[in-house]
Amino acid sequence: MALAEPFPRGDEGIVALLDRLDLVQLDPIDRCGQNADLVVAARVEGTRRGDVHRVLRGRSFEHFAKERCIVHARHFAHYRAQAVETPWWRNSERMRKLDEALVNDVLAEVSERGPLTTTELSPRGKTEPMDWAGWKGTSRLEVLALEVLWTRCAVVVSGRDARGRRVYDIPARALPGVRLAPPAEPFAEAMILARVRSAGLLARAGGPSWSMLGEARTDGTVDRLVADGRLVEVRVGRRPYLAEPGILAATPARPRTRAVVLGPLDPLLWDRALVRDALGFDYTWEVYKPAAQRQYGYYVCPVLIDGQLAGRVEARRDGATLRVERAWGKMPRRALDGALSRLAELNNCVAIDVSRTVVS
Repeated sequence: MALAEPFPRGDEGIVALLDRLDLVQLDPIDRCGQNADLVVAARVEGTRRGDVHRVLRGRSFEHFAKERCIVHARHFAHYRAQAVETPWWRNSERMRKLDEALVNDVLAEVSERGPLTTTELSPRGKTEPMDWAGWKGTSRLEVLALEVLWTRCAVVVSGRDARGRRVYDIPARALPGVRLAPPAEPFAEAMILARVRSAGLLARAGGPSWSMLGEARTDGTVDRLVADGRLVEVRVGRRPYLAEPGILAATPARPRTRAVVLGPLDPLLWDRALVRDALGFDYTWEVYKPAAQRQYGYYVCPVLIDGQLAGRVEARRDGATLRVERAWGKMPRRALDGALSRLAELNNCVAIDVSRTVVS
């Protein structure tokens, strides 16, 4: 999860961080920076909102891993090979609303005019939107075709524009120098290793951290990686976890003497049971809970101080001011001020307002 490791400041550090983590989880909610901004800013000094997409364009692509993520470009060949046989994306249902000629026509447009956002595609009519567990998909045929091309890895999401909209392009242009031929290593093996790199410890039990890799968790792939020495099994309490082999020989990293606000989907927080058992911190992201059922608040983030999860804050960007609405926990004021200062810098805020902060 790379929280104890030093990274260079600014753009160089963002590149080095993706090399280390492989995956950075995305989420569109932006109260005090989107999740990807917060994940990077907690590790790389000098990060500003939007830097992640700017710096990593050409070095990464967006796809599903542990939910939707920025994925290191070195894994694109794995995704492209897997796309041929993956049923997850309901492409057969999409194609009942499309025809191959229209899909090829959209590919030709992206090839000729890209990179493009969906708003820049030429219109090709409308259809009844697909239902995704209560969420309605697009009714625009050209966007539906683009989704098919994306799941086939014929196009990639290479980054975001200034308004946060996905930018689509063909792989040869979006990922220059990246291997496009089928890889020798199977998708499941490569992505289990990537997931472990990101999480630090990956529970062998099922859960959200195994998204897209559920079959590989039980079909012998994990046992083979352990037998080959590419992963090791460790225990935290009574629960078994997967880790990189170096964890057994490594000297425990000394916590960095700094305080940071973590994103709600930071790799450190992926496994809530591990956070509770190993760090004594019970954290639930309550953004999707009805207001009456929230214990803390809508967008509450943990605060990491000298390697310990010491408290939580709820803050929001308001123009050039970071407004801190609530804070919980016994956090030294100097440390909390440092964490809030870094959060303000991320959000290009020149002032921090704590006048209405409720401390619990």
